[in-house]
Amino acid sequence: MSLKRSHSAGVRTSSSGGSDSSSKLGRQELYDELKRLAQSGQVFAPVDISLAIGANESLVSRSLLGLAAEGYLEKIDTGKYRATPFAEIPQAEFLKALARASKTDSTRQRDLSEISRLKQNNDVMRNKLLAVIAERDHYLAALKQRGIDPGPIPAPATAPSPEPATSSPAGSGGDGSS
Repeated sequence: MSLKRSHSAGVRTSSSGGSDSSSKLGRQELYDELKRLAQSGQVFAPVDISLAIGANESLVSRSLLGLAAEGYLEKIDTGKYRATPFAEIPQAEFLKALARASKTDSTRQRDLSEISRLKQNNDVMRNKLLAVIAERDHYLAALKQRGIDPGPIPAPATAPSPEPATSSPAGSGGDGSS
């Protein structure tokens, strides 16, 4: 009886492993699909590729994230990619990059998502700064147009350091107690 049980368990694992075609990522199919998308220049999601090549979406998503981190794909938005940098990649180089990308651990994925969040925040802050500079230039031009001198450019505000405060009374000739 235990022989049958162990034999049937072995059959179950081998049959389920062999019948699940979506558990592996076809490297050639992924390469061909990315080449096609690179030529068309369209934005795509991991689900688009998983449907096109018949692979598991989570495997495709992890591979695309790693390829984007390696610089072979352009990450447009959360879950959206463009394959334009991929157009000139030879297949051998793609296979090496895919091997590196598939070894991406959760810590690296978290770091990559943090980096992309910081880059996005940097872009937002840069746009705000450019808007403030444009507003300043607009008001300066309006003042000059009306013949008003805006005066000297103010010095940037700096935090007072403790050294000048302590050396100031000693350098002024004393405290008046003599």
